[in-house]
Amino acid sequence: MDRLDAMQAFVAVADLRGFAPAARKLGLSPSGVTRLIAALEDRLGARLLQRTTRQVTLTDAGSRYLERARRILADVEEAEGAVAGERTRPEGQLVISAPVGFGRLHVSAIVTAYLKRYPDVGIDLRLSDRMINLVEDGVDLAVRIGHLPDSTLVARHVGEMRRIVVASSGYLRARGEPQRPGDIAAHDTIQFGAMTAALDWRFVEDGREIRVGSTPRFATNSSDAAIQYAEQDGGLTRVMAYQAAESLKARRLRIVLAKFEQPAMPIHIVYPTSRLLSAKVRTFVDLVTEMADWHFG
Repeated sequence: MDRLDAMQAFVAVADLRGFAPAARKLGLSPSGVTRLIAALEDRLGARLLQRTTRQVTLTDAGSRYLERARRILADVEEAEGAVAGERTRPEGQLVISAPVGFGRLHVSAIVTAYLKRYPDVGIDLRLSDRMINLVEDGVDLAVRIGHLPDSTLVARHVGEMRRIVVASSGYLRARGEPQRPGDIAAHDTIQFGAMTAALDWRFVEDGREIRVGSTPRFATNSSDAAIQYAEQDGGLTRVMAYQAAESLKARRLRIVLAKFEQPAMPIHIVYPTSRLLSAKVRTFVDLVTEMADWHFG
């Protein structure tokens, strides 16, 4: 027995004073309504209705139960309405995760526009280069750069990202421009990435991946520091395209070895499920596709 169905049947019988009109209202057979009421009475161990050939009346226990049943059904209807509203109207708290640099330079602008467009939503933007578990950390969606491991997450492709090698014009005039990946061995290099990351740089040459080792003069986990030192003629550094975009536009840096780059990495928005997707997640993804130019390929 579904208790809510039985409650609805009981309330309908009490309101309409009969099993037949209640059955018509609920789209059930009179015998179906009778079974629901009987099961409810068995569960409660009390008779709720007095039945005669002419009318149906409430017992004392039925009168008391009717008041509570109405309240329970009203609460359920209100809760379902609230959830349905979340699926159609953006509201509540939206928790977003993104890489630190990309989030600061690109995701934050989308967040600002979103908050202006949807005043009933609050956003918690968490910037971290750590790969988090969305469900365990209570995150609604995440922006991720790179190829995704197999998972139960739903992924929406929203852009591409190159990993590029850059240097200043002054450095290249003084030391020459590398023509092939192997030429890196004769150059000063700046290593950017996690301190535990491998020091080799990956390229594609003659259709196959190659790795070129380097002994950096300067190593850092800050892209800003790596780019700043490269701008000061410090050497070659390998960064993501968005990290050097401003320096390239201002001609403080130049791209080298472009034809040997690995294929661009995808940028995805990921979230736990697409079934009954909340309006706040759906509208944020829609705004990214509307506003953002995240194609750095």
